[in-house]
Amino acid sequence: MGWGCAAPGPGPGPSLPGPAAAGSEATAGAGGGGARSPPATTTATTMPFDFRRFDIYRKVPKDLTQPTYTGAIISVCCCLFILFLFLSELTGFIATEMQDFVFSLWEAALCLNPPVSLPSRVNELYVDDPDKDSGGKIEVNLNISLPNLHCELVGLDIQDEMGRHEVGHIDNSMKIPLNNGDGCRFEGHFSINKVPGNFHVSTHSATAQPQNPDMTHVIHKLSFGDKLQVHNVHGAFNALEGADKLSSNPLASHDYILKIVPTVYEDMSGKQRYSYQYTVANKEYVAYSHTGRIIPAIWFRYDLSPITVKYTERRQPLYRFITSICAIIGGTFTVAGILDSCIFTASEAWKKIQLGKMQ
Repeated sequence: MGWGCAAPGPGPGPSLPGPAAAGSEATAGAGGGGARSPPATTTATTMPFDFRRFDIYRKVPKDLTQPTYTGAIISVCCCLFILFLFLSELTGFIATEMQDFVFSLWEAALCLNPPVSLPSRVNELYVDDPDKDSGGKIEVNLNISLPNLHCELVGLDIQDEMGRHEVGHIDNSMKIPLNNGDGCRFEGHFSINKVPGNFHVSTHSATAQPQNPDMTHVIHKLSFGDKLQVHNVHGAFNALEGADKLSSNPLASHDYILKIVPTVYEDMSGKQRYSYQYTVANKEYVAYSHTGRIIPAIWFRYDLSPITVKYTERRQPLYRFITSICAIIGGTFTVAGILDSCIFTASEAWKKIQLGKMQ
């Protein structure tokens, strides 16, 4: 029998580890129902939200900026200018402003023309008496000196179109002798009706009329309504103050034609005070009648104006002050920046020209 060589068969020999073996083991594990690991997935990185993206005032590093002398000068001048304007605005904000309202009673009642305001808009309109609690009366304060007329001859007479005719008014009045009794100073506080009329200083109430009464005089005060002690209100509340007629004809009569203007003053608290301004025109004359010369007097003929003036105290609103300050700072910095940029650009161009780099 001959011996032959047999091909090696798959016997129980040792197996070498390798990729094939690993694949076989994985396949065997899958076939055998073993646990299967999940496939690997790639996770994208999410950037956190950065609120700084909304910053429109991006900061420039200091090493990228270049200080200049002209920029320093402009910056100092800019700061001083801003300080000046800020103090001016602050002073205006602290102080109260006065608004003048002018109302035409007749035109408003007839709807002819709209009311006029100086300098702000009109938000009220009067078509009747502004001082309704006065009872149709106007308080009058008169202080006049007659240095050449005795006090027993001086009197005050009042008359108007409502039929009032009062001779020798003595209530709330006082006579002070002057020049050792040769003259007189008359001070009176009385009321008149709100209709055209007159009041006059004369000798009509004297028991015996003098032959040649001397009506030369000096008016110290003539005012109507409440006294307004306000510094920022300029008006003709005492237009006849200091009127001197000592050098006039002693036998002449004096006519003062008054146009009384109602005036309302409203302070910061809303409290209203009622006063009256007036315009005045005067003349002096010696009057005669068919019986001879008429006894002279000092006449104050008045009429009420259809115009009402209202002064209102107002303080500047805070938002207007803040707006002004922002406009000052922003505008000044913008103009200063433009000026500095122009100067810097011009200086750089000049340097290039000197170096021959500018074509």
